[in-house]
Amino acid sequence: MFLPLYDQNPKRFVIKPYVNYGLILITTLAFTIQYILPQNAENYVIATFAMVPYWFADGRIDQIPFVPDEFTFITYAFLHGDWLHLLSNMLFLWVFGDNIEDALGHFRYLLFYLLCAAGGAGLHFLMFQGDLSPLVGASGAVAGVIGAYILLYPKVRVYVLARIIIPLPLPIPALWVLGAWIIMQFVYVILPQTDSVAWWAHIGGVLTGMALVFLLKRPEVKIFQG
Repeated sequence: MFLPLYDQNPKRFVIKPYVNYGLILITTLAFTIQYILPQNAENYVIATFAMVPYWFADGRIDQIPFVPDEFTFITYAFLHGDWLHLLSNMLFLWVFGDNIEDALGHFRYLLFYLLCAAGGAGLHFLMFQGDLSPLVGASGAVAGVIGAYILLYPKVRVYVLARIIIPLPLPIPALWVLGAWIIMQFVYVILPQTDSVAWWAHIGGVLTGMALVFLLKRPEVKIFQG
């Protein structure tokens, strides 16, 4: 729909959002390793750390040695299908994640991010329990960041690269641009599925992020700020 470039939203509590930077770095490194592996090794990594609904529902397949398979509800978020998949997720996280870390604090932001990933995977699992397709990508966690951002900063101007006639950077209130993104996720799950995008994981992440922001935000941070 659009590419976010930056937002007019200064941080109040956190000088350096190093958790957000760390998540971007770790996720990028994880995909780089995944990308340079031989095909058989990459397939093994995906089979081990992606969330495969049917395997999880079956219970007879031990995906990750020595730890519960519930960990795949988080580990899948550090794998991606291709570079475009990775870069689009990391761009959204770069633009919006720092302010959510500012509003929550370092540790609670990390917890928030991982729980949003789990929430996205959880709803995807509920909708596709018989599916053998592996779920990968940080989209569910990033969707949680988007859900929190629209509740905290609906009036903040977000500069997005939107294509009208030619691509132009436009300042648009977060409520409009992110609200449109959220609405489109619900539209896409209604339309016939012609691609492999996990729309239900996006919705699960958004709903988880919206719920968690009330519980994890700093007391002095208010909902629906300017």
